Amino acid sequence: MNTLDGKTVFITGAAGGLGHVLVNEFLNQGARVAAGFHTQNPFTETECLLPVAGDVTSPDQVNAAMNTVIEKWKTIDVLINNAGITVDNLSWKLSDDDWDQVLDTNLKGPFLCCRAVSRAMLKQRGGHIINITSFSAAHGNHGQSNYAAAKAGLIGLTESLARELGPRNVRVNALMPGFIESPMTAKLKPGQLQQFAKTNCLNRLNDPAEVARFIAFLVTTQNISGQVFQLDSRIGRWT
Repeated sequence: MNTLDGKTVFITGAAGGLGHVLVNEFLNQGARVAAGFHTQNPFTETECLLPVAGDVTSPDQVNAAMNTVIEKWKTIDVLINNAGITVDNLSWKLSDDDWDQVLDTNLKGPFLCCRAVSRAMLKQRGGHIINITSFSAAHGNHGQSNYAAAKAGLIGLTESLARELGPRNVRVNALMPGFIESPMTAKLKPGQLQQFAKTNCLNRLNDPAEVARFIAFLVTTQNISGQVFQLDSRIGRWT
């Protein structure tokens, strides 16, 4: 019997590169998966897979999505805030819309999802929330001030929620998955991908399957909360 048998996992941004891999990993480990998507649904509903439409920046749509899953499976044991976007430009060239769009999706969206699911997790006295952040959150990135700010805020949100929800046995952690080839990064040229690989001690990009396996393990733990895990081989400044 798998540790995740019968557990209900809600994954936002499930239609993306890492999201799709996460869906398959949790299904393979026996979980029931609610696959959140925004516009295009690549999933077919099965007994253990429920595609759920919704915009993570809309409180009403987030609440409706969570309620749909709870009505079907009575619980949400794991929330993975994976939905995210980038709108890159130098800071003085970013429009107000460029800033708001990235902050709304990458920071407000996870907050709305955490707020909605925490009510159920507090009531059932257990659960695990995983927030997908970025190396940029701790070290910044050229042309990504909006993205870095949103992902840094997500770390603060993670640590605050870990303190607030911990007394009811709800764990909250953040994870930096490293650079993964995905639809979000498809516009990059091969030379740019090689440059990203060279920033890693192991001189390679990350494997989304390895990231998914780590997340699946992490959600089974009982005594880890308020932590940030980096899953590649980049070494940042010691602060």
